[in-house]
Amino acid sequence: MAASAYAYDYFNVSFPAEYVAHVEINRPEKLNAFIEIMWLNLSAIFTRLSHDASVRAIIISGAGDRAFSAGLDVQAASKTLTPAPDQDPARFATFFRRHTLEFQACITAIEKCEKPVICILHALSYGLAIDLSLACDIRLATRSSALCVKEVDIGLAADVGTLSRLPHAVANASWVKDVCLTARVFGADEAQRVGFVSGVLEGKAEAVGEALKLARLIASKSPVATMGTKEILNYSRDRPVADGLQYAAVWNAAMIQTQDVKDAMLSGLQKRKPTFSKL
Repeated sequence: MAASAYAYDYFNVSFPAEYVAHVEINRPEKLNAFIEIMWLNLSAIFTRLSHDASVRAIIISGAGDRAFSAGLDVQAASKTLTPAPDQDPARFATFFRRHTLEFQACITAIEKCEKPVICILHALSYGLAIDLSLACDIRLATRSSALCVKEVDIGLAADVGTLSRLPHAVANASWVKDVCLTARVFGADEAQRVGFVSGVLEGKAEAVGEALKLARLIASKSPVATMGTKEILNYSRDRPVADGLQYAAVWNAAMIQTQDVKDAMLSGLQKRKPTFSKL
């Protein structure tokens, strides 16, 4: 797939390796802070990549060296947070609920994407940056990362994903409440210590290199297998073990009927690298 087919405002989409896509948030002059068109485009990009047979793994990062994303563009968002003078509370609440659900769905598009997504958190990573990264499958950070669940500092509870996903991503409820209630900035080493990120790299270039290495490795596997693994992990995260086991059995009852399984087994016996068809 040519990169020109993914022409969306405020994003660069490239294909640095076979079956690997790189999505770059591209508003560096505003620290990659999000305005509404950006989360709508983000959703469109990941929905499209999900069904792109030429893609098996995805990297997401931010343009420039100053920020992955400073979060929501508060100046632009303030207009949405203010009801019209003649708008009664119920009608404004209805509008705001619909708006928030649409916003949530745009970020959830990353989680729903069939392809594994690797997030590179670098420099400023505030508010919406945390929401977005938690919808990804693997998170890496750089030494310069300054991470923050910022929403309480602007007078509201985070409502786009962090408060729902962070407790599942980090097995330390005290730490989760600490960072969410204080809005304090924490660094990459602390994020790795609690399990929020799986790796810390010295700089952005090194992090992109490591992400590309991981993405290439994932892309070398059967796309049926990686899609199923992501699906079952996400399904099982929110449910009892018994439900996850049942879902995995039903999923593989269909998905095991593929040439990929035979090719993978034969390659192991024949000590060769397998190749797999596109989805």
